[in-house]
Amino acid sequence: MSWEQKVFPDGKKAALWPDGDPASPLILVNGFEEETAPLREALAALGAPPCHLLVVGGLDWNRDLSPWDAPAAFRGEEPFSGGADAHLRFLLEEVIPWADARTGGEPSWRGIAGYSLAGLFALYALYRCGSFRRAASVSGSLWFPGFRAFAETHAFACEPDGLYLSVGDREERTRNPMLRPVRENMEALAAHWRQMGIPVTSELNSGNHFQDAVGRLARGIRAMLSPAGRAT
Repeated sequence: MSWEQKVFPDGKKAALWPDGDPASPLILVNGFEEETAPLREALAALGAPPCHLLVVGGLDWNRDLSPWDAPAAFRGEEPFSGGADAHLRFLLEEVIPWADARTGGEPSWRGIAGYSLAGLFALYALYRCGSFRRAASVSGSLWFPGFRAFAETHAFACEPDGLYLSVGDREERTRNPMLRPVRENMEALAAHWRQMGIPVTSELNSGNHFQDAVGRLARGIRAMLSPAGRAT
């Protein structure tokens, strides 16, 4: 099926590549709409099960994907301004209904995935709503100030069926002290969620944060789409 795109009044965009079966899972990715075709191709190359692929772009990342205010991670950047709750409402109230109307019905389940700060948002969304059954945080910004403590002391809105976490094996090797805990936090949270009985796949990818983003994201989504909600 051909893909469809919608531009919303605030400038955010959604690109949808529906599967032929209305009941196929819907995977929502916060990213860049131009990634939709390359990501779909990467999923096909990996032999991933079918899904409705929905990519939301046009984002102010430091606002829309950050759960609360925090200092900028890099000199010269805007600080994080904690707009994740507002962006999540936008997804639930506008983007997902638009996508469901074009896929022909309710999907069997919904998952959420993202790279970098969007990977952090994917996990945060599970604490704020029960609309997503699985999540993939790919090279997720799990260094974000206060997130590990938040995740360890709050309950999911609805316990997920499976989680996928990954980080590059060189991501913690940075001069930026704010980013250094990324691997430590990922491993600690993976252990925390496994202790809760949640199926968790955690993987190390070769390289730093900026290598093979589409390929890494595709592997995370394939893991989500596996019957057990984890890598096989």
